[in-house]
Amino acid sequence: MEVTRLGLTPLKGARHETRQSVSLAGTGAVGDRIFCLVDPATQRCLRTVENPRLLQARVTWDGTSLGVVLPTGSAQDRPRSSGQVLEVDYWGRPVRVEVQDGPWATLFSAHLGREVALVSAPPGQVVYGGAVTLVTRPSLRRLGERVGVPVSGARFRATLELDGPDLPAGAEDTWTGRRLRVGQAEVTVTGPIYRCAVIDLDPETAVRDLTLLKTLAGERPPGAGLAFGVEAEVSVPGQVRTGDAVVLDG
Repeated sequence: MEVTRLGLTPLKGARHETRQSVSLAGTGAVGDRIFCLVDPATQRCLRTVENPRLLQARVTWDGTSLGVVLPTGSAQDRPRSSGQVLEVDYWGRPVRVEVQDGPWATLFSAHLGREVALVSAPPGQVVYGGAVTLVTRPSLRRLGERVGVPVSGARFRATLELDGPDLPAGAEDTWTGRRLRVGQAEVTVTGPIYRCAVIDLDPETAVRDLTLLKTLAGERPPGAGLAFGVEAEVSVPGQVRTGDAVVLDG
C-alpha cells in the first residue's frame, strides 16, 4: 500500500486541504483543527452539519499567519490573543479555548449570517473521533459505483488516503487493533468512523449533491451505524509524505 492523499484543515469545519506532507504527533496531524469558530451567546463550537457554508472557507496556517479566503472576502493576519478564555461545548465535551483578535470574526460572521468568534484550541481537542482518520481508494471507488459518480476522498476529510494493487474495498474495516507503518510514523487503528450528513455536501461548494449517507444506510445491518473509514491513534510520531509506503503489521 501507499499514501495517495494527505489532508487537514487548520480551522474546524473549513475546507479539507490536500497536503504533500504532514507531521503526525500524538494529537494528530500538526496544524490540524487548531482553530475553531464559536457562538459567543451559547458558547458552543460551530458544527459543520449545522453551518455547511464553513466548507467554502479556504484556510492556511504557517504557524504564524492565518489566511482565510471566503466567497464574501479574505484576510491574512497574525492571530493575537485577546486574553479571554472560554469553556465551550464541543459535542457534549467541555473544551477550554482562547479568543483571538483579528479580522476573522467579522469576516466569518458576515459569511455565515451569525455572530461568531475565532478561537484557538489545544491540539486534538476539537476533533470528533481519533487523532487520525483513514480511508482507502478501493472503498471510495465502490461507493462511487453505487451512487453512479466518482466520490472524492475530501468528502470524508481523512488525514490519510491509501491505495494498493491488491487492496480490496472495505479492507480497512478489518484493521481495528492493528498497527500501520506510514512513512516515518506508526498509527494504531481504533475502530470505524460513524458519519453524518456532511458527506452528502460537495467539499468545496457545500451544495448537497449526493446521497452517500442513505447509500451507507442501505449497506449496513440495522443498528450497525453509518460507518465509512477508520480512525487511529498515533503510536510513533513522524513525517508522512504522499507516495510513502504503508505496511500493515501482523
